[in-house]
Amino acid sequence: MITMTTLPGLHFFKEMEAGMDFESRAKGVRLKSNELVTDVMTTVRQRRVEKGDEAAEDQSSEEKNVKPDGKILSDRTGGKLWNILSVTVGGIVAISLGLLTSVYVATLHENDLWFSNIKEVEREISFRTECGLYYSYYKQMIQAASIQQGLHGLVYDNKTESVRTINILERMNVYQEVFLSILYRILPIQQYLEPVYFYIYTLFGLQAVYVIALYVTSWLLSGTWLSGLLAACWYITNRIDTTRVEFTIPLRENWALPFFAVQIAAITYLLRPHLQPVQERLTLMTVFIATFLFSLTWQFNQFMMLIQALALFILDYFDMLPTAKVMWLYIIQISGLLLVCVLQFFNSMILGSLLISFNASVLIARTMQKNLKKGGLLNRLGKLILHVLLVLCLTLLMNKFIKKILNLESDEHIFKFLKAKFGFGATRDFDANLYLCEEAFGLLPLNTFSRLSDTLLFYVYIFVLFLMTVAAVIVAFRNLSGSNQVQCVEKMEECTITLKPDAAYNLMHTVLFGCLALSTMRMKYLWTSHMCVFASFGLCSTEVWKLILKCIHLYTSQRTRMIKYFIPIIALLYISHKFWPGIMDELSELREFYDPDTVELMNWIKSNTPNTAVFAGSMQLLAGVKLCTGRTLTNHPHYEDKNLRERTKQIYQIYAKRSPEDVYRILRSFGTDYVILEDSICYERRHSRGCRLRDLLDVANGHIMDGLGENEPDLKPSLYPRFCEEIKKNLPSYTIHFTRVFQNKTFHVYKLAKHK
Repeated sequence: MITMTTLPGLHFFKEMEAGMDFESRAKGVRLKSNELVTDVMTTVRQRRVEKGDEAAEDQSSEEKNVKPDGKILSDRTGGKLWNILSVTVGGIVAISLGLLTSVYVATLHENDLWFSNIKEVEREISFRTECGLYYSYYKQMIQAASIQQGLHGLVYDNKTESVRTINILERMNVYQEVFLSILYRILPIQQYLEPVYFYIYTLFGLQAVYVIALYVTSWLLSGTWLSGLLAACWYITNRIDTTRVEFTIPLRENWALPFFAVQIAAITYLLRPHLQPVQERLTLMTVFIATFLFSLTWQFNQFMMLIQALALFILDYFDMLPTAKVMWLYIIQISGLLLVCVLQFFNSMILGSLLISFNASVLIARTMQKNLKKGGLLNRLGKLILHVLLVLCLTLLMNKFIKKILNLESDEHIFKFLKAKFGFGATRDFDANLYLCEEAFGLLPLNTFSRLSDTLLFYVYIFVLFLMTVAAVIVAFRNLSGSNQVQCVEKMEECTITLKPDAAYNLMHTVLFGCLALSTMRMKYLWTSHMCVFASFGLCSTEVWKLILKCIHLYTSQRTRMIKYFIPIIALLYISHKFWPGIMDELSELREFYDPDTVELMNWIKSNTPNTAVFAGSMQLLAGVKLCTGRTLTNHPHYEDKNLRERTKQIYQIYAKRSPEDVYRILRSFGTDYVILEDSICYERRHSRGCRLRDLLDVANGHIMDGLGENEPDLKPSLYPRFCEEIKKNLPSYTIHFTRVFQNKTFHVYKLAKHK
């Protein structure tokens, strides 16, 4: 068996044939080494005979290239100038596309709402559900007497959850709002730019960063900025499925995903071979900063990075990535998350995350199994199974231990949801069913693929994914089998299928996040944006076209180069021709925000209730109440807290079949002064039977659901009618506790009596 150390012998014999003194270079070489060298010499000579024609072609081409020194220097200088010009043009195109995307989504937002012309209360109402809650903290910091007072109000907040003081900076990812509010206060822009515009323009500006990062990732993978141009165009033309920033501006993912894209671009560059030490250190620093910012801005960061860590784990074992770099990435993930944990006042949900337990387990397991990548196929498969079991057991034990010590239950609703979603038993848990019945947490709709196919994106993506997956399987099997380099020299044609580390990472990334998107529609934005990168890379990749042409015996370097530019240009022309008119029509279409019932409600609350009043109602509506009026809430949409989830379930009894005395007692236990009932929830038709909010409450309370249909055998009829319906009849048993003080076509507000 000839090992990799014999490879330098190839250069050695070329030098010998050129007339160099063999004996002087072979002093001290032992007999066993001479026999080994003789074997290599025989192999090389056989290959030279078999490949005489190719060698002759190479020699003739070399002779053609051997010109006077001035000509060689001229060619090199011309090549450098061409590279500089290409990078300059590619960079200008990237920045231009990023800025155009920002202007595009900002214009769509303005045209859809007529944002510049509507009242402030209407602007704030347009930040629906949790978006309004996050923006309220930015507004709170802006309106505070000083930065210190604003920060104190967030750390000791008693208006977000009544009768409780909570630390907003610990519970929620709102450091971006804090930073922006401080920046707005210290910059001399108050006279020229309203706070709301400073906020939304920052988010739209991050879209430029997002598109540039996608562009650069595709460019790095393919080697041509044409690939980045195609990726950016696909991102824009598939906007419905790649982003929702124009109508959910403050949503956490709109802050986080640009940084995630920057991190992926940095990892792609890090995995390139032959980086200088300075380049590697700077890239690692970029990865760390991007990972930290991504973790700081989104509460779901740990789950996204866990998938990323799984991708690294799989590729590392199959020898597709450099182990040292993978270990650094594990450490960066842990350190970035722990730094966020410190900034969030040691948030227990972060400490108990599966990511920290998994990464720590992998690092421990690697020290325990140092010879993991040695041996034959069966030996390595056995080690793989043991290694996976060891990492899995360590992860579960460590995570269980941490959660036991911290008494952590904040994320249990996520695991209940996952258990029910993937068929591990039905559940009556209210929180899990609340997620299961939301369309955003359901399977990815099939019409998504038809929209992606209209731009050719999905067709190209599947084509590239298939080729790259086949190549990955072949390379993984070859690596596991322990095939050495000399065997590849002996059978050069059989070893032409390769997969670069950066391409391997992006392949595994798109596969795992594709599975996530298929199972949970809300996460599709993590996949579809990377789909643009991956498809454009494959269409502009020399390696992909080289493999295809060799399979059909049509390969030449000139043909490969022509196809890798010609096909993407045709795709760009098709996209421009088909979608440019639609984009222009979209930009010219003007609408206006219109929600008079909600505006009337918010104006009434501000004018007719004391500043200290406490309001109960649905999570989505109360977020708007806090933003528009500043009143105290009983519950809100940020659901990552067990006490809040239990509180919300209790508040929602206003839509269940409960007695007025029970509902009054529950509401008063949270200090409620006013309760807002919504007809859209009480008489809901958006969801089917079994998924309406009132149905979820009935099942959780053990009551039979309304309407025709089956019920589980152990459910029983309620002794009381539905509260939200019965209270409108003004019966004495209700009016003794509740007095209606406001109503319109959508909302009914009742004031609670204060009994001694």
